[in-house]
Amino acid sequence: MNLPKLAIAALGGTVSMQARNAGEGVIPTVSGETLLASVPELTTLARVTVETLGLLPSASLDFEFLLSVLSWAKYQVEQGAIGVVITQGTDTLEETAIFFDYLWNHDEPLVLTGAMRSAAQVGADGPANLLDACRVALTENSRQRGVQVVMNGQTHPACSVRKTDSLALQAFTSPVFGPTGMLVEGTVRYLRRPAPRMLLPLPHQTTQKIALLEASLSADTLLLENILKLGYDGLVIAGFGAGHVSESWAEAIEKIAEKIPVIIATRTGSGSTAQSSYGFIGSEMDLIRKGASMAGFLCPRKARILLWMLVGCQRQNELERYLKEDIKSGK
Repeated sequence: MNLPKLAIAALGGTVSMQARNAGEGVIPTVSGETLLASVPELTTLARVTVETLGLLPSASLDFEFLLSVLSWAKYQVEQGAIGVVITQGTDTLEETAIFFDYLWNHDEPLVLTGAMRSAAQVGADGPANLLDACRVALTENSRQRGVQVVMNGQTHPACSVRKTDSLALQAFTSPVFGPTGMLVEGTVRYLRRPAPRMLLPLPHQTTQKIALLEASLSADTLLLENILKLGYDGLVIAGFGAGHVSESWAEAIEKIAEKIPVIIATRTGSGSTAQSSYGFIGSEMDLIRKGASMAGFLCPRKARILLWMLVGCQRQNELERYLKEDIKSGK
């Protein structure tokens, strides 16, 4: 039987964690090869190659490392893999997904998964999530969908998926838009067609710095006033409500926006920023007049990654076009 080729990379995270001694916290120790051995059914579905590219908690991943993982994934497709699966920690899974999605220019699916329970816990969800992710990667209808996150029997697009619970098995959701599909009796059932995506070339530089600050009640402006002096190349604000800040923050943002790109997103966790509803000082209309851009449905963390990409490609002047396209495509 001529089985399709599937490539799996392990980066670490909870899915790979066990405690070395009783009473100690779990740490990444389980290789991709060991994880693969816990899902023997995979050998009946595909010719699987697996590599352990790292054993890191996902909070310690960085853009340079992710670019090397992306290069590995693209090479696997060039060598005949019809899909690629990456396992990693869930803390930054939503950010890694959008990072890859902006740069994944293949029709073949790139699927990310992880676990909410460590490999040592009773009822560990890592093997089931890995099997589901591989099924998604091997499904013909997964082509041209870019990067997807598969967790707890659901598929989510990179553009909208978020971790919305710290410990629960159902930690991942796509606010407003919902999952793109689900696994039913081992079969991938998609709920809607692939959405158009905006791709970017690989960044020419990787040293750019993008700050992310959250607006909060009665917050001072000390950090804002020093953003330019600190050498940041862009700024994202997780604003109140539909994209609002205080009067003092609005004044500081106006000065910053004269020098570097500024994006205003919403800190609420769901919904879009506004464009033309509120007119007070610090509202979205005021901030737009002051030179800031509104993120739409793009959450603050993903807006930061988009801006990092654009600055790295010297395309920051195209920011508005990318943000508007994100809104149209459900990003």
